[in-house]
Amino acid sequence: MSPATPAPESGGAALELLVHGVGGATPQDMLDDPRTVRITGDRTAAMHRRAEDVDAEDHPERYAARPVPEAYVWSHLTSGDGARALWLLLLPFMVVNLAHWMRPPAQGRPGLVRTYGVLVRLVALTLTVLLTAAACEVALDLTAWQCAASAACSAEYSWLGFLSEARGGWWSAPGRRLALAALVPALLVGLLWYLSNRTWSAYEAQRPPTGYDDPVAAPQAATGPAPVTDGSADTESADRGDDGPGPVELRPALGRPGFWYGRRLVARLRAAHTAAGFLTVAAALATAAARHDATTPGAGAVLGRALQAAVAALAVLVLWVVCRRGRSERRLDLRVERALVSWLPGLSLAVLALTALYAGWSRPGWTSGGALPGNLAFGGLTLAQGGLVVALGVVAVLLQLRPRGDTRTALRGLGGPAVAMLACALAGVMSGGVAQRVADWLDGPATPGMGDGGPRISPPVLLSWQASVIPVLLLLLLVPAVLLAVRTVLAGRRLRARVEADYGAADERDPVRTGRIAAGRARASLTDSAPVLVGVVSGATLLLGAGSVAGAWASGNVPGRAFDGAHPAIASLATVTQAIGSWMIGFGFLLFVTWGRRAYRDVHARRTIGILWDVGTFWPRAAHPFAPPCYAERAVPDLTWRMSSWTRSTGGRLVISGHSQGSVLAAAAVWQLPPATRGRVALLTYGSPLERLYGRWFPAYFGPEALRALNRTVHCWSNLYRATDPIGGPVRVPAEGGRPAVDAAVLLDPVAYGRTRAHPLPEPILGHSDYQADPAFAHRRGALLDRLPPAVPHQREPNASADHGSSGRSSG
Repeated sequence: MSPATPAPESGGAALELLVHGVGGATPQDMLDDPRTVRITGDRTAAMHRRAEDVDAEDHPERYAARPVPEAYVWSHLTSGDGARALWLLLLPFMVVNLAHWMRPPAQGRPGLVRTYGVLVRLVALTLTVLLTAAACEVALDLTAWQCAASAACSAEYSWLGFLSEARGGWWSAPGRRLALAALVPALLVGLLWYLSNRTWSAYEAQRPPTGYDDPVAAPQAATGPAPVTDGSADTESADRGDDGPGPVELRPALGRPGFWYGRRLVARLRAAHTAAGFLTVAAALATAAARHDATTPGAGAVLGRALQAAVAALAVLVLWVVCRRGRSERRLDLRVERALVSWLPGLSLAVLALTALYAGWSRPGWTSGGALPGNLAFGGLTLAQGGLVVALGVVAVLLQLRPRGDTRTALRGLGGPAVAMLACALAGVMSGGVAQRVADWLDGPATPGMGDGGPRISPPVLLSWQASVIPVLLLLLLVPAVLLAVRTVLAGRRLRARVEADYGAADERDPVRTGRIAAGRARASLTDSAPVLVGVVSGATLLLGAGSVAGAWASGNVPGRAFDGAHPAIASLATVTQAIGSWMIGFGFLLFVTWGRRAYRDVHARRTIGILWDVGTFWPRAAHPFAPPCYAERAVPDLTWRMSSWTRSTGGRLVISGHSQGSVLAAAAVWQLPPATRGRVALLTYGSPLERLYGRWFPAYFGPEALRALNRTVHCWSNLYRATDPIGGPVRVPAEGGRPAVDAAVLLDPVAYGRTRAHPLPEPILGHSDYQADPAFAHRRGALLDRLPPAVPHQREPNASADHGSSGRSSG
């Protein structure tokens, strides 16, 4: 079915702007035509038309009875070349960035809002330190300190021969081994800085278009709706727009001029996190060397203390930079950061270089023994993360006290703290997994920390305790998973009667067909149970994490040895959980690597991972600069500029049609429009997660008041959804002020129960896809176009045709 619908018989020029959802789409599929042309944009994101519609602006008489279909394709922003597959390893950073945007709405509480942002940024900082500490554990402790000091281990791996303490070479000195191994985590931090800087230049540093005020505003005022106020429940997420004369408008956060321009914040956070990474490596080196020098007072001990003081001073500066200021959204912030912040990574790298020189000094009699003090470092990080998450939860509860939050808000406003805890858990699994896997590899057949056959290379005891709680966590998750499965089956049975009533199938009852439709509806409802699972996982992770720290510090041994002498059943259980957990955490890390490698080689797997980024990277990098970049900082200005340019050049009507994630982009772009332009825009959403996912998890930005305000500020809005759709759903915006309710009647899926003359073959259950195949889609779109005010005659700008013709067309 062609997306272009029979449009109203009058009303003048109209543009239908199609925006696809997750997973991407081709312009040929969106426009239902094999011959498409890119009219503006580049290979990353562009507007496409059918070849026959390229010169639509020059021949408006051809489109008196139908709109001009135009497709915006943005899939390459998230699933382009193979290097994007490496973003999978940045998953914890992406998740903690989501926590920043999940705060509850706030009214007149700027202090709590700022505190919430500071706490999330501090949690994000601990993730950078944890990643770097894990790299230090592998390179410095397990490899350079423990394995190189063991004759059996260094003999097993010949590439470590030049570091072997038994051979007595120049590099065999412990400090020199550590200084050389420090290159690995330092290069990792440098790689993260490079990737962040490159994506920053392509996304955040691209200034969004400004000054697209609509010259048809004055004539429109006589025919369009009265100016409205963008109401928002969040006064800290709103500011007064400056769109010229007329009523003062209260903008929601997503309508702020600087919301999609995070250039300065990301640059500041990138400098702080890069410095934190370098300082983590320097602290590991300085601590190891200073611990030895403390036993022999002299110049070395003094220099060691001085370097440790320098590391501490720069760490305080990093904390100050992270805590001092958050996002600046009320205007385009074009300023650059102060020299102190810009030079912070360089200063930290210089301290790291001095520390490496200090550690590499000759120290006769210094030998490797035991392990580096990793327990203290990882234990401190775990406690810091737990404390920050608890504090974040307290702030979220305070934000919910007044006014009373929406009952549909995920976890009653605690979604942010819960997701921040999940980010810490993911980072712990990845860091602990690589340490356990490398220890297993160096240890040969031995179990880390158990002291059985092998060279006895073991990671910090805490990592073994954290691995041991993974089987316990999975067992705890098994209970709600079974309950949800049983509830889904029972719900499917209860829905059978409803399905037959919806289709009027009492006379042609088909139990198999009814069961499949009812089961599809029941499975789709599982999405609404996601907060329960997230809450269980986060709460259990917090408690088990605290228990693992207590067990590691109290026993000073791995779980398999900590319960020696206890009841045989308890001792056996501890040994089994440690072995299973060690295997599972290593397997989890290998799974991440395998997925990343497969996505690098396989375009289809890369698209699957791209779907994850489509959902997770909609929001700007407000908490972690090493997270995958925000594609909306390119897509939203693209859509905003296109809608403004169309209404300005033609004076015509416009309906922006968004599917799934495309509906979120469409709503965000409409919020950015000047009021006069919004009055000529209709919004059509289908399969939309605006309320079901975004409204529940991001209430400060897509809550009930924000969605009602969006309905008041556009000329008209319709939303289509199915009961079998696991992603899309109703937006729950009621009729008010003479405007009809946004949600249409729920669409039947499949469109026909059995075989009919119109549908001689069985119709499939579509779920989240192919909304345009439903006849109701064309009907709703036509109704929206009919409700828009007629096109305003407008004199075209000189050379507009020439400019349009040179906008970068290329055959699709």
